[in-house]
Amino acid sequence: MKTQLRNTFLIFVSALALSACQTSVSKNQATQTINAPVAKVILDSDSDGIPDDIDECPATPENVVVDERGCPFTGMGVGLKMEYRAFFTKGSSELSKEYQLDLDKVAKKLKEYETATMRIEGHASTDELDEKSDSKLRPDSLSRNRALIVKNYLIMQHQIDPNRLIIASYGAEQPIAPSDTEEGKSMNRRVYGLAQEPED
Repeated sequence: MKTQLRNTFLIFVSALALSACQTSVSKNQATQTINAPVAKVILDSDSDGIPDDIDECPATPENVVVDERGCPFTGMGVGLKMEYRAFFTKGSSELSKEYQLDLDKVAKKLKEYETATMRIEGHASTDELDEKSDSKLRPDSLSRNRALIVKNYLIMQHQIDPNRLIIASYGAEQPIAPSDTEEGKSMNRRVYGLAQEPED
């Protein structure tokens, strides 16, 4: 019993000694705060054209038409509703190869649904307006050229009837992303197209 009592006493004394050895944080130690720049990234993880921070229906399948909330349209009896998006470099209306390939898929559907029409909207970013230049470089003209390049591609490459293709030009009036970052501006330099059959 004496041995057990002595061992308990030794353990208690050892614990006290160890706790006395612990170092405490000195009051003189200063904490350092680093103000690092934060990059704002605009994410659109389901590629439906609606940024994730306002997308109410994330993970929308590819080529599903969505409304301004990012949610699929639920029209009954619709034979075709297909979206098309193309993005452009600053000041350009040249349609790159990847967007030509996507447009080929749209043309195939337009041929399959002979009564379908396509609305093609051209858009520009706010930084594409050059007040010193002539009107040809203004965003409304640039956005119109972007819509026309898509329309002409469908006519020339796929013989789609021009009467089935309606264009609209919005300049920089309808951004889908903030214009205070380069990423946002690049998302606003776009064409949006909607191919659909007329609803009865």
